[in-house]
Amino acid sequence: MNKARQDPARRPWRALALIVAIAALGGTLVVSSLRTVQVECELCVEFRGQRQCRTGSGATREDAMSAAQRAACAPMAFGMDQDIACSNTVPRQVQCTG
Repeated sequence: MNKARQDPARRPWRALALIVAIAALGGTLVVSSLRTVQVECELCVEFRGQRQCRTGSGATREDAMSAAQRAACAPMAFGMDQDIACSNTVPRQVQCTG
């Protein structure tokens, strides 16, 4: 008897098991990614005569503010020195939810 052949009765069960496993993995990824975003902050930064307001999200208020500040500084700061200086600038306005 040829062992390379699969039993035809097992094929649908293997396919079903694969579909269930993929669905479970996908559900786990969605739930875990939604759980990490608990806080959303909008902040405005003034740097070198410009003002930018952006929104960021994260697991904590600090993470959300940091993400928003990086996004606000991106169009205003050029080079590592300016990026660091802008990131250390105290935001003019901060509003967080979550």
